[in-house]
Amino acid sequence: MSKRLFVKGNEAAAMGAIEAGCRYYFGYPITPQSDIPEYLSRELPKLDGEFIQAESEVAAINMLLGASACGVRAMTSSSSPGISLKQEGISYMAGAELPGVIINISRSGPGLGGIDASQSDYFQSVKGGGHGGYRIAVLAPNSVQEMYDLTMHAFDLADQYRTPVMVLGDSVIGQMKEALVPNPRPVRELPAKEWAVRGKSGGEQRIVKSLFLGDGELEAHNWRLHAKYRQMMEKECLSEEFETADATLLVTAYGSVARIAHTAVAMAREEGLKVGLFRPITLCPFPEEALKAAGQRAGRILDIELNTGQMVEDVRLAVGSGVEVSFYGRPPGAGSLPSPEELLDQIRKHYA
Repeated sequence: MSKRLFVKGNEAAAMGAIEAGCRYYFGYPITPQSDIPEYLSRELPKLDGEFIQAESEVAAINMLLGASACGVRAMTSSSSPGISLKQEGISYMAGAELPGVIINISRSGPGLGGIDASQSDYFQSVKGGGHGGYRIAVLAPNSVQEMYDLTMHAFDLADQYRTPVMVLGDSVIGQMKEALVPNPRPVRELPAKEWAVRGKSGGEQRIVKSLFLGDGELEAHNWRLHAKYRQMMEKECLSEEFETADATLLVTAYGSVARIAHTAVAMAREEGLKVGLFRPITLCPFPEEALKAAGQRAGRILDIELNTGQMVEDVRLAVGSGVEVSFYGRPPGAGSLPSPEELLDQIRKHYA
């Protein structure tokens, strides 16, 4: 068994990337994610890897595109405003079917906002934040251990489906310290990268592109991308349930807020309230079927987010009109992180 370590969530993500075989990182500093490039700037050169602090977020995402086209495992990271600047490049990567990992340690906004925790990047992340009708896989860790594990998983998903994958954290998960067991990378059989460009090394010419000008080419390409997304929906949805078997009120939450909600649900159980928690781990693809089953058993849902209401739309779509869905949110700002007691009050209110 691996030795337990005491590290930040940001450091855990960087460690997971290295364990997954990532040897190329391109980024630009921004709070609260800068521990990731700081760690990788120190460790990648020891592994004959490359760390480049780009001149901008736009440059960093295009460096990731170029490295990915060569078939290597590479990543970038940023926080909300920086991720916005990367959206065109992410769209190009999705269109060219290039794997790569993007970590967003999200912060409050809009605009420059602040460095407090926020979940206001949900729409941007799961609906395709750049131009074009694409989707990317989005993973939402709620612990330091999951920052490590899901970053490794993100690289496998990226290679399996030839797509960018985002790990969506926030300043709470990124900056907190917890115990971490740095387990070895799980073994997963992945397709060979026969599409990767090779320069003048001989053999057939390989072209990586997102430009399709022939009659019907772009439509066919978009349907192919859509079919890949549907395949991820069928095979890659992840979620976690707590005390849902007999629940008559189901709380839905993800990321750092799910940690607080878990405590609130446990407190409600001590009061005799039949409350459960459903936590999506993959935000895209969204675990619709699992949530639908849990939601229809309970009959009522209280969705809790650190924003004014985003994931709640996917919750309502998943469970259908027969389930009552309520929402409680806290817009990002100093001191906006709810306490377990605050969420317990909301549970009592909606349980009655």
